[in-house]
Amino acid sequence: MGKESFIYNVTVKVAAGIGNEWLQWLQKEHIPEVTATGCFSHAIVLHLFEMDDGESCTYAIQYYTDSIKNQERYIAQFANGLRQKSFDRWGDKFVAFRTFMKVVN
Repeated sequence: MGKESFIYNVTVKVAAGIGNEWLQWLQKEHIPEVTATGCFSHAIVLHLFEMDDGESCTYAIQYYTDSIKNQERYIAQFANGLRQKSFDRWGDKFVAFRTFMKVVN
């Protein structure tokens, strides 16, 4: 039996006016900060292009880990600080929701 895998999925709706700048920040700053915690092995970014409405763009960022404990440690030790940095930088120009999923296949 192989190792279990889990995905911490963050879906973000971003105001269209900051979309490109936000995406660069996400890829160059935020994702490296999240993975530097040691809680996740890597991340991928997906554009939910069917959700675009002219006023916003929607992305899903999927962080991969092999342990529920890593995700719990991330939430307990790092999530609040990194979320606050996002709010400090972008204010109310984005909304996000988070889900934690187990890979079954």
